[in-house]
Amino acid sequence: MSLMISMAAFALAASITPGPVNIVALSSGAQFGFRASQRHVAGATLGFVLLLVLMGLGLHELLQLWPMLTRVVQLAGVAFLLFMAWKLAVDDGRLSAGQPGKAPSMFYGALMQWLNPKAWLACVAGMGAFVADGDARLVWQFAAIYLVICYLSVGCWAYAGTFLRGYLSNTKGLRLFNRTMALLLVVCAGYLLWA
Repeated sequence: MSLMISMAAFALAASITPGPVNIVALSSGAQFGFRASQRHVAGATLGFVLLLVLMGLGLHELLQLWPMLTRVVQLAGVAFLLFMAWKLAVDDGRLSAGQPGKAPSMFYGALMQWLNPKAWLACVAGMGAFVADGDARLVWQFAAIYLVICYLSVGCWAYAGTFLRGYLSNTKGLRLFNRTMALLLVVCAGYLLWA
C-alpha cells in the first residue's frame, strides 16, 4: 500500500504544479467555463497517461538509444508554447456575442502533453522511480493512479479559472488576462529551454 501512496504523491506533485497544460486549463475555465473546459482536461489527462504507459513499456529505452529525440521533443514543445503565447498576446480581448470562441479540444489537450517537456520528464522520472524493472502490472497500476490524479489536478485549474469569469467580462480585463497567460507561457518555455 505504501508504494501506491508514493505513486499518488508523485502524481499529485507533478500534476497540480503550474505548467503549460494547467495554464491553458485556467485560461479555458476563465473564458469558456468549467463544463466547456472538460474536453481539454480529459484530453490532457488521456494524452499524459498514454505517454506514461508507453514510457513504462519501453519508450524510455528508445530515448536512451537516441538522446537527440528528447531534444527534438523539447524544442517542439517550446515552439508550441511560444505559438500559444503569441496567439494570446495578440488577442484584442473583444468579446463577440455572435461568435464566442471555442474552448480547447480534447486533441489539443493531448497534443499539449506530448509536446510538453514537463510531461516527458514526469514520465521518465516516475517510471524510473516506481517501475524501473519494467513490471507491466506496476506500469498499469501507476497509470490508473495517475489517470485519476491528473484529471482532478488539471480539472482544479479549469475550475479555478471559472472564478475569474466576472473579471473577464470586459475587453480590458480579458486583454490583460490573455497577456498575463501569454507571459506565463513564455516563462514556462524559457524554463524548459534552459532547464
